[in-house]
Amino acid sequence: MSKPADNPADPFKKALADATRVMADDPEMTVTYSVDPAGMTKDGVRLPQVSRRMSRDEVLLARGTADAFALRRKFHDEAVSARYTPTGPLAREIYEAMETARCEAVGARAMPGTAGNIDAKIANEADRRGYAQITSTQEAPLSVAAGYLVRHLATGRDMPRGAQNVMDLWRPFIEEQAGGTLDVLDDVLADQAAFARLARKVIADLGYGDQLGDDPDRPEDEDQGDEAQEDEDSPESAGEESQDSEESDASPEQSQEEQQDQSQAQVTMEDSADMEQGDETELPEGEAPLEPPPPAPYSDADPNYAVYTTDFDEEIRAEELAEPAELERLRAYLDQQLEPLKGAVSRLANKLQRRLQAQQNRSWEFDKEEGILDAGRLARVVANPTTPLSFKWEKDTEFRDTCVTLLLDNSGSMRGRPISIAAICADVLARTLERCDVKVEILGFTTRAWKGGQSRERWLAQGRPQGPGRLNDLRHIIYKGADAPWRRVRPNLGLMMKEGLLKENIDGEALEWAHRRMLARPEARKILMVISDGAPVDDSTLSVNAASFLEKHLRDVIAMVEKRRMVELIAIGIGHDVTRYYQRAVTITDVEQLAGAMTEQLAGLFEVDPKKRARAAGMRRAG
Repeated sequence: MSKPADNPADPFKKALADATRVMADDPEMTVTYSVDPAGMTKDGVRLPQVSRRMSRDEVLLARGTADAFALRRKFHDEAVSARYTPTGPLAREIYEAMETARCEAVGARAMPGTAGNIDAKIANEADRRGYAQITSTQEAPLSVAAGYLVRHLATGRDMPRGAQNVMDLWRPFIEEQAGGTLDVLDDVLADQAAFARLARKVIADLGYGDQLGDDPDRPEDEDQGDEAQEDEDSPESAGEESQDSEESDASPEQSQEEQQDQSQAQVTMEDSADMEQGDETELPEGEAPLEPPPPAPYSDADPNYAVYTTDFDEEIRAEELAEPAELERLRAYLDQQLEPLKGAVSRLANKLQRRLQAQQNRSWEFDKEEGILDAGRLARVVANPTTPLSFKWEKDTEFRDTCVTLLLDNSGSMRGRPISIAAICADVLARTLERCDVKVEILGFTTRAWKGGQSRERWLAQGRPQGPGRLNDLRHIIYKGADAPWRRVRPNLGLMMKEGLLKENIDGEALEWAHRRMLARPEARKILMVISDGAPVDDSTLSVNAASFLEKHLRDVIAMVEKRRMVELIAIGIGHDVTRYYQRAVTITDVEQLAGAMTEQLAGLFEVDPKKRARAAGMRRAG
């Protein structure tokens, strides 16, 4: 009797891996399956995990992802791409999206079966990002729409519902600006270099020409022109040398003094020629300074802060770290764990909302020459319409133009009740502030691996250089963007309940990341609240650097943020004295106090009374 397979999905996964290698024409390519986001490296691809259930959605997503990566590996030349890649971020995103669509379209023409598989992948991505519900171009990236449109025009296939919605929103603008350029799409689709030139033309048509950088085709033409000019000049030089030789032969009876002068002149010319020759031999090493400019610092707060490599860091949205069904399950688990606490948290949130809305009551400035007619002076106006100062203006509420960011420590020490309470408090506060017209962003920070991950592996492979700096792979998670409505991202906070997510914490870089995101926001007032339960800890980094390496960087970042005063920074420490780092901080001894601490500190920051706001700024330790 044969032994049953341990995992029913294993035969499918093996067959899919073999098919992916064949399609990519790369028999040495590694194919792995992981719950982490799918991706492709130089050596292989990482596909979405397929569970024992082998649901239809799982199978279609894995096949579509595998086909997309295999086609890119087969039809994409990295050297050609690097030659034409724009320098600006937005232009680069459009270029990459169009190139990905080109590879998939070329593959669909050669292997029609791949088109349906990739449709399933695109549909999954569009559903995760809520593209079917958006109603304006501001909610969807132009780069994504450009990629969808190229694929649609090249294959003639209708896009999945969410992708079709994004494409339809942006299509009038793209066709109005770049329709003529896209008319020749079919002629260049199979030629990556020609398509890259077309993509750059489209990017310029869309208004991002200033992000393209130098034209990669222009230097060769200019060099050829320079060489032709030198060739035209060379016969004259040869003629001059011949003439000099003839003159020398024609006058052998020169005086000794003239011969000596000529000899000195010849030596001088030879020295000059040697110098010019030396310049020519050194110039081709890069028509740039002999010493390359120093790399940009990794930290604005401390230019000396070192990072061994950023190649494995990631900034990722929560919905990309788990499937929608898993997020819903984790969210339900979170709600179940915190059912007894919800009542207390909700009461505190309602208290915060009442205090905020009390400040939203209308206030007026009277005795104005224009504005809204003052009803209290109506009788006087009727009796004498020329009565002056009979109008009023409504005052704006001080905090309407405000953004609040909650930065949550997602380290392993937060596992259990602390991370559960932090998640539900962030969730309730986001709802509360949203009802009061305050933008809210929820971010998390951890690392991708314990004890170093791929960064440390590269360091070991390269001989353990001294003083490597930060030696782990960062993972910065966006649970809720400031412009995303709470109802759309509600399941995301359940991700904090996922087994294996919480690892180590590098607070300084996370705080600097959140600060940069806030500075890019248009709101006039910005509040950043950090919730943590300990000092920065990363075993891999601290084992090869000074013991205070991460803590010093955190202090430097805090000092920079507080000195610039562009963002109001506050912190709550759970069982950890954060008052030694932050000027405005509170420490709680019991995680059950977190909800009250968060609401009280936020309410204090929104106080109109300067004395009350001053008391909020001088926070004290709780518990």
